[in-house]
Amino acid sequence: MDWYSIVKFLHVVSAILWVGGGFVLFLLGVLAERAGNIEDKLQAMRASGQLGGLFFAPMSMLTLIFGLIMCSFWVGFSDLWIIIGLVGYATTFSIGMFIFKPTGERMGAMIAKEGITPAVLAIGQRMMSAARFDYAVMLVIIADMVLKPAPHDIGILAGMAMVLVAGAALALGGNRRLVPSAA
Repeated sequence: MDWYSIVKFLHVVSAILWVGGGFVLFLLGVLAERAGNIEDKLQAMRASGQLGGLFFAPMSMLTLIFGLIMCSFWVGFSDLWIIIGLVGYATTFSIGMFIFKPTGERMGAMIAKEGITPAVLAIGQRMMSAARFDYAVMLVIIADMVLKPAPHDIGILAGMAMVLVAGAALALGGNRRLVPSAA
């Protein structure tokens, strides 16, 4: 076994823990939302907030560090798939630090002070919307790491763009529910 294989293994394990753990919490929130179970939805959001700094941030940083080590010593930084991966990482890290973290803290403070109010639920809905886009970005990163598209891989790149557009559409309009008309 060589050093590249060890670093790649650590990169993949930390990515699985980061993306997989977050996806489970996101899925719990979506299932609770669809069931109309406010308490379970808030519990999933609380867990996300509690695990954000303790687990998800360190796993995302380890994923980045091991990826940068591989690029520095073996792969380089000039391939399109590396650039897409780094831009995707920067996007999802920014969503976590500038949306999930402060929103989760604000929700926690509001719940501690006022309990579960419509304002808290509205903030939670916005957080779930951001999570929809975040996981679209993560899906693109995973596809990028596996498929390693080059500039001539138009189909793969178009598919990745469609996933991002779908994620943005779900984030912007995913909370709307169809209601039968009174006609």
